[in-house]
Amino acid sequence: MENDKGTLVDLYVPRKCSVTNRLITSKDHASVQISVADVDAEGKSLGTSTTFAISGDVRSMGESDDSINRLATDAGLLKSVFSYQK
Repeated sequence: MENDKGTLVDLYVPRKCSVTNRLITSKDHASVQISVADVDAEGKSLGTSTTFAISGDVRSMGESDDSINRLATDAGLLKSVFSYQK
């Protein structure tokens, strides 16, 4: 929730899993959030990043590596790493 000045006043802002789009609860201690830095052609950081949140359920199924590859490919961060049958 925001106040009149536009600043966040909530104590807890829930995150959504980037893979399943489900809310990551405050009790999900197995969840992780990974920020991948955006870099130029020379490998220097541009100062921005792309963030992926992975829930504990996805990690417990052993699907986090494959999911991060798929999300990064969709975001244009990886090429020719993830391919799937349509």
